[in-house]
Amino acid sequence: MRKQLRLGIMGGTFDPIHYGHLVSAEEALVQFNLDRVLFMPTGEPASKTHVRVSAAEHRYVMTAIATAENPDFEVSRMEIDRPGITYTVDTMTELREMHGPEAELYFITGADAILDILTWKDSAHLVDLCTLIAATRPGYDLSALQAQAASLAPRIEMMEVPLLAISSTDIRERMATRRPVRYLLPEAVAAYARKHALYDGAPSWRR
Repeated sequence: MRKQLRLGIMGGTFDPIHYGHLVSAEEALVQFNLDRVLFMPTGEPASKTHVRVSAAEHRYVMTAIATAENPDFEVSRMEIDRPGITYTVDTMTELREMHGPEAELYFITGADAILDILTWKDSAHLVDLCTLIAATRPGYDLSALQAQAASLAPRIEMMEVPLLAISSTDIRERMATRRPVRYLLPEAVAAYARKHALYDGAPSWRR
């Protein structure tokens, strides 16, 4: 009898990928007994059409570098190779078609993103395609998230991860202003970003 696939999908811009992303993926892998976690760099993110984002190929390479040492992590080109605006529901539909109705798909994202999910394209269909894992930090105010979870139950799961106050926005600004980023992201990722001058020019990176 064929084993039922339990696949985690870690979506994000990954501009750049950092330890917060990696810790969340590893925690989901263990807590939800996943077979593997598929990192899915966005192509042209719908939520960031008005801001500067590094080229998709650079973000893909940085994600591949960061995940290379973990055999349970994979990186997909699905979204960056798909033309047009990236929508999570399109990706999850494609993965469902690839792996069949028996596969269990888990979309891993931050709690703040979950709060916006009802504004996403075809959100009602999205929650039919997969279970949403909301990554929270110790001390996070769960009241708003719990209210959202009640409306989406049973398709949303809470997952507490270690306290890592790391953000891609802060890393970009630190690199642009030559401040230290050691221990915030893999050094090989930082070296790649420096080599390609991805975050040079502080003003254009401020949100």
